[in-house]
Amino acid sequence: MFRTITFALIAALGLSAAAQAGDCTGNVVGVRPISQYNHAAGNGFLAMRTGPGSRYQQISELYLGDEISVWGRNGNWYQVSCMSGRCTNPLWGQPSANGWVYGKYISIGGVCP
Repeated sequence: MFRTITFALIAALGLSAAAQAGDCTGNVVGVRPISQYNHAAGNGFLAMRTGPGSRYQQISELYLGDEISVWGRNGNWYQVSCMSGRCTNPLWGQPSANGWVYGKYISIGGVCP
């Protein structure tokens, strides 16, 4: 009975019972400020990669405070896209990129995958 009421309430409110891609947003945290940027030393950015792991190629960078949208998860790695901030025009890599980042450096909320 409780389950039926819960699904009826979700439907009445126009919500989905499952997480939808992009319903989860957040910000980059825990990296050095851009004033300490050094690509060679790995300072002042969060590497965005082609896959969920450090062995994958880096394709772009995210910076402290950049806003992201989360589309998927694989363990501690999150598939994200740049929404706003310096990631729209990074110091290195693709602007407004989509890729994978390590979850320790993002703060997320909403309905997450």
